[in-house]
Amino acid sequence: MPEPPTRLDRRIGTADAVVIGLGSMIGAGVFAALAPAAQSAGGGLLIGLAVAASVAFANATSSAQLAARHPQAGGSYVYGRERLAPVWGFAAGWGFVVGKTASCAAMALTFGSYAWPTHARLMAALAVGALVAVNLAGVTKTVWLTRAIVVVVLCVLTVVVIAGFGGGTADVDRISLSGASPYDCLRAGALLFFAFAGYARVATLGEEVRDPVRTIPRAIPIALGITLFVYTMVALSALVAIGPDALARSTAPLAAVIDAGSWHDVAPLVRIGASTASLGVLLSLLVGVSRTMFAMAAERDLPRVLVHVHPRTKVPDLAEIAVGTIVFVVVLTSDVRHAIGFSSFCVLGYYAITNAAALRLPRDQRHWPPTFAVFGLVGCVVLAVTLPAASIATGAGAIAVGLGARAAVALVRPANGP
Repeated sequence: MPEPPTRLDRRIGTADAVVIGLGSMIGAGVFAALAPAAQSAGGGLLIGLAVAASVAFANATSSAQLAARHPQAGGSYVYGRERLAPVWGFAAGWGFVVGKTASCAAMALTFGSYAWPTHARLMAALAVGALVAVNLAGVTKTVWLTRAIVVVVLCVLTVVVIAGFGGGTADVDRISLSGASPYDCLRAGALLFFAFAGYARVATLGEEVRDPVRTIPRAIPIALGITLFVYTMVALSALVAIGPDALARSTAPLAAVIDAGSWHDVAPLVRIGASTASLGVLLSLLVGVSRTMFAMAAERDLPRVLVHVHPRTKVPDLAEIAVGTIVFVVVLTSDVRHAIGFSSFCVLGYYAITNAAALRLPRDQRHWPPTFAVFGLVGCVVLAVTLPAASIATGAGAIAVGLGARAAVALVRPANGP
């Protein structure tokens, strides 16, 4: 079967697509979302993890089916346009861009906090600049660096899990679901969804994947399954080592797991692992946001200048630079925990549209029953409304601003030409 037409260069195979998915997820939840989830639900964070994973899996089936049918850069922006209506595509694309820009800032600041705490914002800004340069060098350079980062992080998390279960203070009685209401568990799930949201990153790279009809549906579930296993083991080891209360209070929960046991000599590894994981997630986020901006610019939903592709590296260079510039500015003022809630709301909206689009697929283009898409759609809405009120307000406001600007441009454009 011939490759679908593409404006970019198809260089990513199944293994590399799985690596990109892992690089998008491994680390984000462990180093950024685990403590807020424990604060919301205590030991009920395990239920929240299961809820987040279930909704993420349903979303993954929808993303994989749609990406195989529409192997283009842009992900749900394309799916919403093609399967629902242009306005829904814009809402999905805009929600992804603003939500994931917040995620970029959160990951950059997480890197800065671990790498050099007293100069966190400076380190964050430098990281953004360096990774934009890597992405501009070409997608194969991005995959190579992501692979190295994933290996380092998995090794570090393995040490943390062993230390948590084998430390001198380990106690399985600390794993308790008492005191967590269903609402608390859902809120924890909404916050932990932030950790899984990178599973469809390969879908936004649809125009750079070889044999996308086969590669994308395989890569997304594999990456999601590996990530769920890693998160479950880390969460269990953290609860056993320090309990939900200490986990909720900690700003560096995995460091606290090491400190609670007898493995103090490996504590620096946690700092290295957190820094490396944050870089991996930031790297793939910058790629995903730039490709969505590229796709939106091609449809005139963003300035047309962003559709430029570098003639040698075949990457959307101006979109990449634009994303990096915005994130560079945001890291100077943003806060990690607030960014997680804002990002979760926007991305849950993005995936709700993905599931709605999947329901419009004809039967012969389905790989999974439509009940998965229905579950994903309902799950996204339920999780979104359980987030903190401030996250809901700012997220809804950002999406409303984008839709309003699009409507205003649509009113002016007929008078001034296309």
